[in-house]
Amino acid sequence: MAEVIKFHWQLEVYQLSVQAGMQIFEKTKSFPKEETYSLVDQIRRSSRSVSANIAEAWRKRRYRAAFISKLNDSESEAAETQVWLEYSVKCRYFDREIGKELHQEYDKIIGKLVTMINNPNKRLIG
Repeated sequence: MAEVIKFHWQLEVYQLSVQAGMQIFEKTKSFPKEETYSLVDQIRRSSRSVSANIAEAWRKRRYRAAFISKLNDSESEAAETQVWLEYSVKCRYFDREIGKELHQEYDKIIGKLVTMINNPNKRLIG
């Protein structure tokens, strides 16, 4: 029998997004000082926004359109994070392998979000 999910933090996609965001936080600590208010700020904000939008979507599941909209926002932020990961590798701040692993993690997150977007009814309430 499937576990009943009552809170956003129980969602696997939420847990994956927090874990990936924390990896980015830790790995960006070594970026050059001049990137603090540009690339570091951008990638940290977008990665954190993925999980924040999932939480917001979860609280809006009474309204199908609002739920889907917030999940779409989360998907967009995950894709943006992938862009900043690419820049991080191209600027040689991230090792290529680390960048690839994180990019693939966001592919997994995006896939789970798209599945939820395409099948919202089983998560809706009311």
